[in-house]
Amino acid sequence: MSDETDGLALENELAFESALRPKSLDEFVGQPKVRKQLALIIEAAALQQRTSDHILLAGPPGLGKTTLAMIIAHESGRPLRLTSGPTIQHAGDLAAVLSSLVPGEVLFIDEIHRMARTAEEMLYLAMEDFRVDVMVGKGAGATAIPLELSPFTLVGATTRSGMLPNPLRDRCGFTAHLEFYEDSELEQVLARAADKLQIKVDAKALAMIASRSRGTPRIANRLLRRVRDFALVAGIAVVTAVETEAALTLYEVDSEGLDRLDREVLKVLAHRFAGRPVGLSTLAIAVGEEQDTIEAVVEPFLVRKGLIARTPRGRQATAAAFAHLGLPKPETILD
Repeated sequence: MSDETDGLALENELAFESALRPKSLDEFVGQPKVRKQLALIIEAAALQQRTSDHILLAGPPGLGKTTLAMIIAHESGRPLRLTSGPTIQHAGDLAAVLSSLVPGEVLFIDEIHRMARTAEEMLYLAMEDFRVDVMVGKGAGATAIPLELSPFTLVGATTRSGMLPNPLRDRCGFTAHLEFYEDSELEQVLARAADKLQIKVDAKALAMIASRSRGTPRIANRLLRRVRDFALVAGIAVVTAVETEAALTLYEVDSEGLDRLDREVLKVLAHRFAGRPVGLSTLAIAVGEEQDTIEAVVEPFLVRKGLIARTPRGRQATAAAFAHLGLPKPETILD
């Protein structure tokens, strides 16, 4: 495949992602409490003709934090600046971003917990007093020059709110905790996405995809695109549960929403270690994945499904895991 074709495919995927994002709080499906809270904050700021309070969006990946940041800017009638914590590794990086903000701009920092400590300390002052101190020179002759900033609204997103320092959390006027979606909510997300993608999917197929999406809209939309590809190649006009089951089986997504890596983790815990507790590093080596991937992507879902348990001695398969794999349960594993 040529570079031009690869670029076109990526451009098409990005266009799909953009098309699937809701543009307003009314279009946004799920998170009803958070939507009401944000609507109140935005409206109050508009009535007082001021910038909104700083906002922290916390929750697992794929629940709509970036989309909400875009909606906050849109509904506030403000421009939006996008950046991420890993790209801000020095105070100077943050100072460059902050000094270029226009009055009222919404600054979205994704993965804000991964910012450098020196940048975090600069951000405290910027959030509270809308100024930063730029250090000129080094050593004993260094001088701090205050730089006034235009008023702005910070919207930070984090998947690990526990890693955020208290001074940063305290300076946020509102912290939204996003929850996993119910299947009925995901069906609404999928129905809207199917309409945007101009594909016909029946209700049973939508329900099947929703039930295997791990309570996450991003995963639901990704699975829908794979089902769309399957139907397109097969020349199917209306996607039913039969085609959906075939597509999800091809992509190794089972009836509980577990993928290949999830099942590999369960097999290692249940079969190779016979249900005994296993340390995270040992588990990662056994399945050939990074520890961060196991801890941040695989483990939360399996714990939520009751398939593994975190113990002081390590990760351990539960009775439900043995049942899911069709393996006999050791006597040491409680029901």
